[in-house]
Amino acid sequence: MRLRLGARGSALSRAQAERVAASLSPDHEVEVVTVRTTGDRLSASGQPIGWKGDFTRELDQALLERRIDLAVHSLKDVPSAIPPGLVLAAVPRREDPCDVLLSRGRLRFAELPRGARVGTASPRRRAQLLAARPDLTVVEARGNVDTRIARLREGRWDAIVLARAGLARLGRLEEIVEAFPDELLLPAVGQGALAIVAREDDGDTRRALEGLDHEESHAEVLAERGLLAGLEAGCKAPVAARARVAAGNLTLTGAVFAIDGSRMLRDTTEGPLGDADAGGDAADLGRGLAQRLLARGAAALIEETA
Repeated sequence: MRLRLGARGSALSRAQAERVAASLSPDHEVEVVTVRTTGDRLSASGQPIGWKGDFTRELDQALLERRIDLAVHSLKDVPSAIPPGLVLAAVPRREDPCDVLLSRGRLRFAELPRGARVGTASPRRRAQLLAARPDLTVVEARGNVDTRIARLREGRWDAIVLARAGLARLGRLEEIVEAFPDELLLPAVGQGALAIVAREDDGDTRRALEGLDHEESHAEVLAERGLLAGLEAGCKAPVAARARVAAGNLTLTGAVFAIDGSRMLRDTTEGPLGDADAGGDAADLGRGLAQRLLARGAAALIEETA
């Protein structure tokens, strides 16, 4: 069976696509099709990303037009509502979703001097960095992983914060100075996970992907995405989440922040793992936590970034 796998043109997206292709049965002939997205164009020019769907829209369209059979995304780039006719067909085993610090002189976070320039394009990271170290200067850092690391070495910033998973997939873990614990920097929704999207009516492709789906990882991201959907928060909102499965139980921590790090709402809930394929239990757990955070005033924090 021949499968056309759509991916963005970045080095990270290609690495992710190649990993998925290698994981498929050798009975399948896989062709990787590069699809340049709006997000790629904006990122390359240093412009802000207005909506996380900017990284997925063209791939979704290619799927719906049957130019490709499946698409691979970083799951944190996938909007909480997938277009009609498409499904989240598989979530492979998740990488460690933590954020990590890269710095000049390999200084740890606590060792950065007062006023140090820390680069990130993420409001979620900005809020938590400032909550922990209000003395830092958090500045915009855009571009792909290679671009940001090169600019760090040029001296544009004293440090940058990236996702560990991206560095792992690019074989660049040696760049890491320090991994942030969840207590200091809670990850983004879906961080560390891959999303494999297919057409809902394409039974052959969906069956080919069944062996790639990791039940626990799928449940974790469904819970986190349920939280994001329940909060009705966009990509600019400082929302963080981390779900974990242990002993058949699913625990979810979620948080919403003021953009300057001055205020935070954080809560944790748990429930049985349930059926990841059905998604109801895990997503409902996230939506329930969203309601608890909204009752405590999360909407006001989210609206500050709208």
